[in-house]
Amino acid sequence: QVQLVESGGGLVQPGGSLKLACAASGFTLADYAIGWFRQAPGKARVGVACISPNDGNIYISSSVRGRATISRDNAKNMLYLQMDSLNAEDTAVYYCGAPLPRCPSPPTSNTKWGQGTQVTVSS
Repeated sequence: QVQLVESGGGLVQPGGSLKLACAASGFTLADYAIGWFRQAPGKARVGVACISPNDGNIYISSSVRGRATISRDNAKNMLYLQMDSLNAEDTAVYYCGAPLPRCPSPPTSNTKWGQGTQVTVSS
C-alpha cells in the first residue's frame, strides 16, 4: 500500500538548519510530482515546495525561497527538504504529499500524506 513517512524534524535555534526526509513506499516516487507542506498551530496547511517527475520543475514558496532546497533520491525512493536560516515562522508540522497533478499544484483527493514531522525553531 502507499505510504509516506516523514522524519528529520526537531528543535533548532534561529539561524540553524534541518534536512527533512520523506520515505515513500508502494509507489515509485520518481514518476509523480510530490511536495512538502506545513501547518503551523492554528493555521491552515500550506505548500512549501514541490518537485516534478524527472526534476523538470521545482517550486519553492516565497516564504522559504532562498533558504530551502527540495530534492529526491530516486534509487532510495526518498524526498528531502533542506532548510537553512530557520526562523520562528518556520515552526510547523511538515508533511510530504503525493501525487500532485503537477508542480506547483494544490493537493487533490488522490494525494496521500505522511504523519508529519515537527519542526520547532526557538532560542
